[in-house]
Amino acid sequence: MSFHGDFIKHHQRILRLLKTCSRAPSLRSTKPLHALTVTAGPNPDQPIFLYNSIISLYASLGEPVTARKLFDKMPDRNVVSFNSIISAYSRCGYVEDALRMFLYMINRGFEPTQFTFGGLLSCDSLNPVEGAQLQASVLKNGLFCADAFVGTALLGLYGRHGCFYEVVSVFEDMPRKSLVTWNSIVSIFGKHGFVEDCMFFFCELVRSEVALTESSFVGVIHGLSNEQDLEFGEQIHGLVIKNGFDYELLVANSLVNMYFQCAGICSAEKMFKDMAIRDVVSWNTIIGALAESENFGKALELYLRMSVDIVFPNQTTFVYVINSCAGLQNSILGKSIHAKVIKNALECDVFVGSALVDFYAKCDNLEGAHLCFSEISNKNIVSWNALILGYASKSSPTSIFLLIDLLQLGYQPNEFTFSHVLRSSLAFELLQLHCLIIRMGYENYEYVLGSLMTSYAKSGLISDALAFVTALNIPRAVVPANIIAGIYNRTGQYNETVKLLSQLERPDIVSWNIVIAACAHNGDYKEVLELFKYMRAAQIYPDNYTFVSLLSACSKLCNLALGSSLHGLIKKTEIISSDTFVCNMLIDMYGKCGSIGSSVKIFNEMTDRNIITWTALISALGLNGFAQRALERFREMEFLGFKPDRVAFIAVLTACRHGGLVREGMELFERMNRSYGVEPEMDHYHCIVDLLVPQDRLAKFGLRFCLAEVRLSFQDNMPYSDGVFENLDPLLLSLKYL
Repeated sequence: MSFHGDFIKHHQRILRLLKTCSRAPSLRSTKPLHALTVTAGPNPDQPIFLYNSIISLYASLGEPVTARKLFDKMPDRNVVSFNSIISAYSRCGYVEDALRMFLYMINRGFEPTQFTFGGLLSCDSLNPVEGAQLQASVLKNGLFCADAFVGTALLGLYGRHGCFYEVVSVFEDMPRKSLVTWNSIVSIFGKHGFVEDCMFFFCELVRSEVALTESSFVGVIHGLSNEQDLEFGEQIHGLVIKNGFDYELLVANSLVNMYFQCAGICSAEKMFKDMAIRDVVSWNTIIGALAESENFGKALELYLRMSVDIVFPNQTTFVYVINSCAGLQNSILGKSIHAKVIKNALECDVFVGSALVDFYAKCDNLEGAHLCFSEISNKNIVSWNALILGYASKSSPTSIFLLIDLLQLGYQPNEFTFSHVLRSSLAFELLQLHCLIIRMGYENYEYVLGSLMTSYAKSGLISDALAFVTALNIPRAVVPANIIAGIYNRTGQYNETVKLLSQLERPDIVSWNIVIAACAHNGDYKEVLELFKYMRAAQIYPDNYTFVSLLSACSKLCNLALGSSLHGLIKKTEIISSDTFVCNMLIDMYGKCGSIGSSVKIFNEMTDRNIITWTALISALGLNGFAQRALERFREMEFLGFKPDRVAFIAVLTACRHGGLVREGMELFERMNRSYGVEPEMDHYHCIVDLLVPQDRLAKFGLRFCLAEVRLSFQDNMPYSDGVFENLDPLLLSLKYL
């Protein structure tokens, strides 16, 4: 009796251990439990339960081989035993082994249950044809009508493979639908971007008066991804609050992401601030949204604030903040984050490691990028692409050698690999790469095709690049068409640009920018403005390149009212309104339209000025008769360390010409080559000739010096131009007789 009592107590301890292991399964705890079960012998009350439970533990740990060994050694089996091993194979994607075990189960006389089919249908590797065969078996066994379990599993299978007709068919045929069934179909259509269908099924779920769960809301919220969905998203948010799910982290995190996708980063930040409780996913969602919207500084600021909430960064956090450092090229902060990555033992992680490779490459530290690459334990094609892009961006031949290493080590390159390598290839390498691309079947991929055309054009093989237009049927492919149109623009074939891009069914923002720029360069300024109207009607939102072409058209038309309206539109976009290139164009536009006060105001408000900014202001001041102020700004520019280029000298010499500042203009002309190494060109000579031609300026300037300057600088050094000599001849004649 004592022995029997000890035996029972021993098995009770094993059951308690099993319960503990199930809460946090690990191989370290499961294997000793397995050994203890074997040494204790079978429990007469529960001879199969322990073995089935351990098989399930091995399945959850991704150990189907170990689970199968235990299954084969079991003295007795039941349906649960077969279901457990089938589930183990399905979880790991071993669909053939799972199906063989299913057939073995039937041959041994066991009747499959809904859990048998549920395990099989949940396998990601199961294809729709095999699923349809299992569906027939489900109907034959009467399990489809028994409950919603198998039908819901069928929805998941067809949804994973995009078989939406079958999804709807199965859903409509199901006599019993659980809340999980409704959540599943809402999630399927939401995940695949069918927003209207997702909304329809969610509304049907609400009408059914079933008690909603957080999964119900998460499924529909994930389907909302653009501005048109915002109104429905706000209604869902109201329903979330009404049902008391606004404090559920999973739902709140989904709402942050929804507001970012539908309304922009400001709304997402507001939702994030309103959250009562935040976890690492909450922080990752808002930091990722900021990084995606290129608001890198704010993303890093929030990362530094995470510690205040006592939330520790994870793998995803580090990827986002490292990418933000790469975007800002902030090597100091990036290196400190790298140190924290090492402290958290994540430097070997493929995602974090790839982000570090990209960061160091963008900070011009290819040695550091290579070291981070070597630290990654299980490299993937993304890791290789990050390193290849780093070298290719510097036009280094190492990118070609990395491609060779990649192929020799058995990795499969993708379209991005070839696109990166083509960036740094020379003409003779280009032909070999083109052959390899054709051999590996990537010649019809848009990115590869675009990179090929760009590389041919960059190598001076324009005819070879344009040959793709006739050799391949690509007019409807957006990326290659944009590249060809860009080549047309560079070679002055503006009409061909418009003709090519007009064939696109869905032009993107780049397409619109190229065709607008083509019309602007061709002098069709009214057409530029008409195209902008069509672009807005197509709900394509302008970027900084769009506004540059539009402002250029306003400058040429001297249309101040339209230019001011565009300025108002620019102000609504915080990022674009602070763009230096756009601000430079605004200074130029206002100057040419006669609103010099606006030009000066924009200049004074700018925090990031370059040589083009100063040149635009000097030109605007000179054009509007403020020659002395233009000269003062030129001297201020020199004092601040900006080195004037040929365009800056044209601007200041033109200002001197308009203001009659002959002596100052001649002094600047002398200093061009002597102080700054800028060789005078025809435009500079035009300015000086126009400056000296008026008779009343000759006497003021001094005849002897004038004659010497004209003879030495113009007759000996100036390139020949009929237009200049028409003015120069009367000037020399007047100097001779005065």
